[in-house]
Amino acid sequence: MITLYDVANQAGVSIATVSRVLHGQEPVRETTRARVRAAIEELGYVPDGAAQSLARNRKDVIGLVCVEHVGLKPNQYDIESMSLLFYDEVMRGVESRIRELSWSLLITFRREDEHGTTVPADGPVQARLLTLSGKVDGLLIGEGMVPPTVVARLAKRVPVVVVAGDMTQRGVDVVAADNWSGAHALVEHLVAEHGRRRLFHVDGPATAPDAGARRYAMQAIIDAHPGTVLTGSFCGKFAVQSGQEAAERLLADTRAVGRPLPDAIVCANDQMAIGVVRTLTARGIRIPEEVAVVGFDDIFPASLTDPPLTTVHQPMRKIGERGCDRLIERITDPTLRPRVELLPAELVLRSSCGCPPGTVTRRHVTTITPRRAGPSARPWVPPTDDPLVHRADPTALAND
Repeated sequence: MITLYDVANQAGVSIATVSRVLHGQEPVRETTRARVRAAIEELGYVPDGAAQSLARNRKDVIGLVCVEHVGLKPNQYDIESMSLLFYDEVMRGVESRIRELSWSLLITFRREDEHGTTVPADGPVQARLLTLSGKVDGLLIGEGMVPPTVVARLAKRVPVVVVAGDMTQRGVDVVAADNWSGAHALVEHLVAEHGRRRLFHVDGPATAPDAGARRYAMQAIIDAHPGTVLTGSFCGKFAVQSGQEAAERLLADTRAVGRPLPDAIVCANDQMAIGVVRTLTARGIRIPEEVAVVGFDDIFPASLTDPPLTTVHQPMRKIGERGCDRLIERITDPTLRPRVELLPAELVLRSSCGCPPGTVTRRHVTTITPRRAGPSARPWVPPTDDPLVHRADPTALAND
């Protein structure tokens, strides 16, 4: 019997795209729609048999493993947790794909305290996930939250795709934003267009691969522009509170030694940048006149700060969509070679970087081949010509 997967393979598209064509949904390019219809006619596919063929020998369930930060301080809100904002968008992307197939989504949260440690009441992570793997056809796992050894073991039991994951993860598919190119464009804008050469960095957790990529991209810009220096750094936890603590530490240190403020504060995500802006504004420091502040992710609250935050748009919902597409492909064909897919980022210019008040400009970020930054910073980064590293075409993302 000809299946939905056969049509997708024949047309060279995802099964989600075939489903959209069958149901007359948008957006699908006309050339893609015509190719799918031609494949349906050539193969003699009967759409009414799709549900039965999908359900055969499957549970029609995908699992999503997220992280939830607990133990927030009294002056923090849940919305300030990076995980809830990120996974809400990822879940929307996944749900948009499986809805077309009448599949279900099973979600589990790994809870972490303020120190990044798994809450004891949740029990061993490996045991919980191994149990979960028996209830689903495949797993989507959030970045950095499950040890690579556990991911590898899970991948032997069910298809696994890591979303926003480490490109060095071997043996599984990874779908992530092009963090390196996005951060490179952001810091290049600060240095080359605004002359901000004394930088302070508010970093993310050491275990977060996206924070690492953004850090190395910033260092590459520093190395490429003589006279540009990193005046200091603070290791945060991707939360607003971390940004506030970083700003307090920076102000205390500069006063203690009589040094001026840096020209710009580069934050590894928007939540921490919002915390920095709050603290500096409360202390009477003018942004960007005295110091510029930038973030990463382009969450909605970033547009509401005063001044509005310059940042990099990470396609969080698209990460969910593409991760789900790849997982379904792997469920259909477990012999596929693992692949890394990088989705393009977008530079979002507002006024916190020094652009004129009222600026709202979006620039597509051109993919840049990563370079090693500094003699001691030597992360492994897949070369752009690696056949297993796929950099998505922005045009295809918008229309497929």
